[in-house]
Amino acid sequence: MKAVETFDQWADARLERFRGNPVTDTIFEGASFVGDFSGIWHLIGVGRVIIDPSAARQSLAMAALIGAESLTVNQGLKRLFNRRRPTVAGDPRLPVRPPSTSSFPSGHASAAFFAAAILSTATNRALAPVWYSAAATVAVSRAYVRIHYPSDVVGGAVVGALLGVVGSKIFTVWCSKTNG
Repeated sequence: MKAVETFDQWADARLERFRGNPVTDTIFEGASFVGDFSGIWHLIGVGRVIIDPSAARQSLAMAALIGAESLTVNQGLKRLFNRRRPTVAGDPRLPVRPPSTSSFPSGHASAAFFAAAILSTATNRALAPVWYSAAATVAVSRAYVRIHYPSDVVGGAVVGALLGVVGSKIFTVWCSKTNG
């Protein structure tokens, strides 16, 4: 655990260099907010349907899979590890919604990398860097606003990526079924 603690202190010190900058504060506070309840990922799903109504099946599948991922992480893994958060309400300079679950793994990070995997499967693979960049921004935002330890974010990203491999396979099968 000493190595994890050392990593968390090292990473937090690096993030502290950017805290207080109006641009980075706005980006990461906003990313943390849009990641609440996987809002950004559900909005992207709705946006895909608005642009292309034939994407409705994919968007419904993605929403259902994100719900399953959330239950697995928030009601399973977080209860198993039950790690105390670094702060109750985050950095006072960067107000965020106080979470009701424990710290490890970061649910925002897990959901973000899970959604990036699903979106990379659902859309043109050339968009994968966009989805994973958005996922990384949401994930890092949680350590930036100090509602998670950096190791929670890394753990969440790994969990989300691994669940994303399974979720993408389920998504592909689900979406390839015909309506008849």
